[in-house]
Amino acid sequence: MSNPVSIDLLGQTLWLLADKALYWPARRLMLLADVHIGKAATFRAQHLPVPRGTTHATLQRLDRLLASYPCERLIILGDFLHARAGRAPATLERVRAWREAHAAMTVTLLRGNHDQHAGDPPQCLRIEVLDGPLLLGPFALQHEPEPHPTHAVIAGHVHPVFVLRGRARQRLRLPCFVMGERVSVLPAFGDFTGGWAIAPAADERVYLAADGQVWPLQR
Repeated sequence: MSNPVSIDLLGQTLWLLADKALYWPARRLMLLADVHIGKAATFRAQHLPVPRGTTHATLQRLDRLLASYPCERLIILGDFLHARAGRAPATLERVRAWREAHAAMTVTLLRGNHDQHAGDPPQCLRIEVLDGPLLLGPFALQHEPEPHPTHAVIAGHVHPVFVLRGRARQRLRLPCFVMGERVSVLPAFGDFTGGWAIAPAADERVYLAADGQVWPLQR
């Protein structure tokens, strides 16, 4: 597990993790967005050839994170399940086994647009489901990266990536954290999610996440 990048945002120390999650050490809280469990199963239900094992890989990464950082609460900033068609029995059984392994931890889901269509997680998973925003300290935690009137927003939804350009038309798309004073956006946590190329504003800090490390974008 690589060392996190520590940043200060509104007087709070936050750690940006290479596995595309954010850890708030003072609260023993892990934040992640856009897990999209069951997305590959949804595609296969439409007879599209996509890789298998993406749910297993995503949950394994989450297991490693939770084993590496003291965590009393996990908050998912929307889009935990991808679609109703992705609620395959085998997929839900993997999620149930993961939840049992972390039975003492509080898990909260702030509904995103995909959750509205997929439906809430099964009750056996004991996941608290809320509509955002959830106000914690100076932050409003929610799915959509829209400003809040009194709190700084931490959100997901857009799956931000930054495109690095090299010589000979080389292009590399890397997931990134976009951290601003009013709105910050986390990269998509899921293994099969895609990304949206962003053009950061002058007052936004961008941190790239790839190859087991996080580093600030120099502009």
